[in-house]
Amino acid sequence: MWPLKVPLLKPIDSFLACVATSAQADGRRKKLLGAKEVVREAGQELRRAASSRTVHALQKEDWTVEGMSAGEFVEWAYGNGMKTVTGRKIRDILMAAPRDERCPMCSTGIVRQLDHVMPKSHFPALCVDPLNLVPVCEHCNLLKGNKHPSTAEETLLHPYLDRISHDRWLDARTVHEHGMVRLEFFVTPPAPWDTTLTSRVRNHFDFFDLGKLYASEANRAITGMTYHLTLLRASGGAAVVQRHLRETAASWFASDPNSVTGVTYATLAADDRYCQG
Repeated sequence: MWPLKVPLLKPIDSFLACVATSAQADGRRKKLLGAKEVVREAGQELRRAASSRTVHALQKEDWTVEGMSAGEFVEWAYGNGMKTVTGRKIRDILMAAPRDERCPMCSTGIVRQLDHVMPKSHFPALCVDPLNLVPVCEHCNLLKGNKHPSTAEETLLHPYLDRISHDRWLDARTVHEHGMVRLEFFVTPPAPWDTTLTSRVRNHFDFFDLGKLYASEANRAITGMTYHLTLLRASGGAAVVQRHLRETAASWFASDPNSVTGVTYATLAADDRYCQG
């Protein structure tokens, strides 16, 4: 759940860029250009709802384009529009936004696709609005599908709008079994968070099954560090192991307070049984 810079491109400019080279023979371009005001107003309404945290209250009946079906409009404006020279430039800018190409919804997958935060099948007027287009990994895009929240608590985190990365909220515990150790991840909300934000983060965490995803990452890291920690333990005991784990965690936290790797090292450092081997 990494934040992204809000796209500077206005929704109407993105729309015009995508339809600029639409075919004229069947009247397609005329139909599309006739929807300019609908697209402009839709973008303004989305931003008002985002500002007031009422995106969940938006009704799909209010986002249609007169004279065209949702499928037809999306195919012409988004499906074909993003393949044009000007449309692809917009797509490339959006896809390049995530740090290290990591998916902002899960922080581990590689971005491959653009997700429509407000599903394009229900909100066609927003299909090329930059604020509604988030670069994600294929797995997160597949999981989300056409999901649209019905309450504020069910609203998934929006990488352009929600800023929670400066707070430490990701936590983990060690589990010892069968002579081995593994990690279980969970959300620990900071004190300043209100109940709605806490519910949203936990919902996002559960919806994308991040506990399982992060545990897999952590347990693989544990396997990879075992040999090194065995050498440290042999040369200086548990104190040396613990210091190494804490220093490594601090290095990861310096760039991301919720780094899965950082939480992994910090959790292991706090476990005396693990440090003692």
